[in-house]
Amino acid sequence: MKAVVWHGKRDVRVDEVADPRIEQPNDIVIRITSSGLCGSDLHLYEVLGPFMSAGDILGHEPMGIVEEVGAEITNVRPGDRVVIPFNISCGHCWMCTQGLMTQCETTQVRAEDKGAALFGYTRLYGQVPGGQAEYLRVPQAQFGPIVVPEGPPDDRFVYLSDVLPTAWQAVEYAAVPPGGTVAVLGLGPIGDMCTRIASYRGYRAIGVDLVPERLARARANGVEVLDLGEHDDVADALRELTNGRGPDSVIDAVGMEAHGSPAGKLAQTMAGFLPDAAARKFIDKAGVDRLNALHLAIDAVRRGGTISLSGVYGGTADPMPMMVLFDKQVQLRMGQANVKRWVDDILPLLTGDGDPLGVDGFATHRVPLADAPAAYSAFQEKKDGTVKVLFKP
Repeated sequence: MKAVVWHGKRDVRVDEVADPRIEQPNDIVIRITSSGLCGSDLHLYEVLGPFMSAGDILGHEPMGIVEEVGAEITNVRPGDRVVIPFNISCGHCWMCTQGLMTQCETTQVRAEDKGAALFGYTRLYGQVPGGQAEYLRVPQAQFGPIVVPEGPPDDRFVYLSDVLPTAWQAVEYAAVPPGGTVAVLGLGPIGDMCTRIASYRGYRAIGVDLVPERLARARANGVEVLDLGEHDDVADALRELTNGRGPDSVIDAVGMEAHGSPAGKLAQTMAGFLPDAAARKFIDKAGVDRLNALHLAIDAVRRGGTISLSGVYGGTADPMPMMVLFDKQVQLRMGQANVKRWVDDILPLLTGDGDPLGVDGFATHRVPLADAPAAYSAFQEKKDGTVKVLFKP
């Protein structure tokens, strides 16, 4: 089959690789019909290369048709249309029963002291082949697959794999009070969807970004926006919009590669020049993220407010303004999305009347798998209005 394969920093290719097969009795194999390109894929493209190996298959936002099932699978059958969550979880361990599927005790990557295994996401998370491919083996399929109805196009459901539950959890973790205000930093796919969900739930959403096309896209959805390039102090601008206090909640949907963080960028660049083994040790012990977005969130949120982190961070030696956090009595919540925890909340919005979250038109680009290298480059460079790419094998 053909698959999007990592070969090095900013070097992804579409290669011919072996077809997946049933390896365990609770596996299934699906034929992929759509697979998304995620902002966190760009961390593999740029910063987290030392944890990758040439030949790793990328992607963690797939959906498709069940082709084969293992001997123990009774919940799906060949021909079913399914969305596959990006995290691999069993559904029956203690963590899963607490709604913490990202900490699944069955699939935890204990060798790296990390949580649940993820599709297509470095040796830190199990080095499981990903979904930017023609076919995918799905472990723990007695729990993971989300069966969706036939009929509507893939765009209606594919975002259940990551974007929708990640944004839903980000808004949930933000603990916005009734009628309150949430500022969303970064209007890529997750941040954009956060503003849509926040607005749907009756909150005032303010989107912050510096890319004109992303600001225009949010504005067209009725979201207030702030252009980073037009304000010397964005936190002050947010306070001016919120009675001088700051927003009740701030969602950081940017993460480790924030603009305007020269020291963090230098550290990431230096790590990139080290041999992989040395770079892994450096990142594990002294890795520093580009923290401009997080520091803005801490500055902007009102006293007693909540910060929700959905952008991926990977540093182990990040400097944090603990005095400010303590003095302002800020609550901070974060983590990978526990996908299956939120499906029952989200699915009715996709199968009912209308399209309240605008998923049908959410993708900006739909491209064949063969165009993946160009799509990665355009997304990384924020060119051609690229916000959300769907690959069609």
